[in-house]
Amino acid sequence: MSTAAAVVTAVAAFAAGFSGVAVLVRAGFVVGPLAAYGVPRSWWNRLGAVKLAGAAGLLVGYAVPVVGVLAAVGLVLYFAGAVATVLRARAYGHVPFPLVYMAPAVAVLALA
Repeated sequence: MSTAAAVVTAVAAFAAGFSGVAVLVRAGFVVGPLAAYGVPRSWWNRLGAVKLAGAAGLLVGYAVPVVGVLAAVGLVLYFAGAVATVLRARAYGHVPFPLVYMAPAVAVLALA
């Protein structure tokens, strides 16, 4: 793994982990929009856990590269779903937020 790939992977893992923890601790800047988009509260713990699993998978990817690639694919799909949810809610000004979290996962795939 190149230095660039290692750094991008660390950034992607941090971003996904931060986002997952923010959901699990019910940070207002995350759960407020989730509620406004119509995401059921019963999903919030699972969504946070999926982001944390993606972050962990990226870190495992340092030792087992295929796991890191699969984790990055999963995170890209997750955040694509987040973009779709924001668009469905017609909150067009919020579209950049999930894209910011998706970008490092896309970069991991590009460097893999």
